[in-house]
Amino acid sequence: MTKSSVITQGVKITTRCQACGGVLMLDTGQFIDRGRLWWGTEGTCLSCPVAWCEQDFGDATPEEIRQALLAEHGPARLRLTEPEAGAVPVLRALREVHGLSLAQARAMTDELKTTGLVGTFVEMALVASRLQHHSVGVTVETSSS
Repeated sequence: MTKSSVITQGVKITTRCQACGGVLMLDTGQFIDRGRLWWGTEGTCLSCPVAWCEQDFGDATPEEIRQALLAEHGPARLRLTEPEAGAVPVLRALREVHGLSLAQARAMTDELKTTGLVGTFVEMALVASRLQHHSVGVTVETSSS
């Protein structure tokens, strides 16, 4: 992954418009921009003027967006290519991405070294790029891999 590559994943959902009861089309997803995890959603009713666009970044993507992505695309698993990788670069990368305490980063490192980390493809791609920046070899596996 290079800095110029765009990592994105989305899903289109049809639901009921709260305003008129018509068909509401949602286009929602996650993407990486300038090394940060972003999420966005756009909604348009096919029967009334209701429409909006919302976008934000940070550690926590709204759970309904995460769950929609996981349901549509399945989870991605981040694994170390060398399970004996040094703890310091792994800890540093995880703390940079997630703003974790040292104890939280150690617990996540243990998980990464054993079962791997699981999340949306975009979340795992972001962590993978940070680990690779610290010369830690990783792979991101998806159900389509």
